[in-house]
Amino acid sequence: MLTRRLTSALSIVLVAAVACSKKAPETAPAPAPAPAANADSIAKARAADSAKAAQAAAAAAKAHDDSIAKMKADSIAAAQQRADMLKAGFAMPVYFDFDKSTLTDSAKMALDQKIKILNANPSVTVQIEGHTDERGSSEYNMALGQRRAASVKRYLTQHGVADARITIISYGEERPAAAGHDETSWSQNRRAEFVITVGQLQNTPCGGTCGG
Repeated sequence: MLTRRLTSALSIVLVAAVACSKKAPETAPAPAPAPAANADSIAKARAADSAKAAQAAAAAAKAHDDSIAKMKADSIAAAQQRADMLKAGFAMPVYFDFDKSTLTDSAKMALDQKIKILNANPSVTVQIEGHTDERGSSEYNMALGQRRAASVKRYLTQHGVADARITIISYGEERPAAAGHDETSWSQNRRAEFVITVGQLQNTPCGGTCGG
């Protein structure tokens, strides 16, 4: 009986010794988590870089848009300036001697420039207005203004401007350009004026200096 107890005890000791001799395998320690402060700094830096990149892209886009807008504005302004110069030259009247409807040499030179403009702008139609000074009766001056307008139209059509593009009207003495009652004013009132009725002048065949 004693022998069995000793044998059992010895067996238990041996099993315990074997179990103790088998150690658990060692594992590598887990990396320490990054401090929260460092993670926040990295996130903020990335956000700042992203914001800077967005600002730079927006600034570049605005500069591009501004450049295009300026080019368009400059182009429109230049076109308007040319058109204004052209209209100013074309709209200038031609003048007549007292009680005359025949064209003077200076009137013909001015009309030659207007013909160039009309030929360069074939879609434009005009009205020629005949005017007189205040001397003479209203009936006489109305007829004189009509003859002056007709004289101008005849010169234009004889030099290639289509008849259908020109209408005429007389205002006689009713619309003076100058209000005085002397030769200086009268000479400004004996005239034919030009009004565009259809279309718009665009082409300047003589560099914007046409007209007389």
